[in-house]
Amino acid sequence: MANFVNRRQFTVEWSHCDPAGNVLGSRFFEFFDWGTWTLFEAVLGVRPAELTAAFGVDSLPLVDASARFLAPTRFADPVELTSEISAFRRSSFDVEHRLFVCGQLAVEGRETRVWVVRDPADRAMLKSAPIPREVIDRFVLE
Repeated sequence: MANFVNRRQFTVEWSHCDPAGNVLGSRFFEFFDWGTWTLFEAVLGVRPAELTAAFGVDSLPLVDASARFLAPTRFADPVELTSEISAFRRSSFDVEHRLFVCGQLAVEGRETRVWVVRDPADRAMLKSAPIPREVIDRFVLE
């Protein structure tokens, strides 16, 4: 079995870059965030603002992130970002991201996020919760 891979194509904008036209390192983590949210939207069929009503989750906070830079990414580069869930655990999951420039792998990224809900004892507080099986099953292709 394989996992669903979401693909997003875009062109690097000047606002993503330093004065020399190279993408700023922090922007890659913004791209990864886009990848995670668009992956969830594609697989679950609801916009991020609708996740609470549809699946009871209030947020998917980031608890760990890393990146490995393999080739430069510059202003006006056409890029493709792929994102997929590589592991589900009880209440957390890993997302793998790959950024391609003109078909060449330029950046690999990884995020760990947590499935978070409102604490029934104190609605102002958030807490981790088990990821519903129905959610996990939608990310796996047969």
